Amino acid sequence: MESQNPSKEQLRKWNQDPDNWIWGIFYFNHEDKRLMPPKRNRMMGWTINFANPFSIGLFVLILGGIIGISFLLKNSK
Repeated sequence: MESQNPSKEQLRKWNQDPDNWIWGIFYFNHEDKRLMPPKRNRMMGWTINFANPFSIGLFVLILGGIIGISFLLKNSK
């Protein structure tokens, strides 16, 4: 099955396919099992695959960590 072990070429096609990007900024592809695929422009870093429930959990953890750290820094003054 191609989606379980996709080739580098398939991953590149998914990444460049405009149908896999909501409003051009949110990556959403059920076939792609990666948590954090590269952005369209690989020089810009990584993004979250919002079609993967584990990616959404990772996003919530990262966001919670940022909020928690900012809360601690604000209250330490």
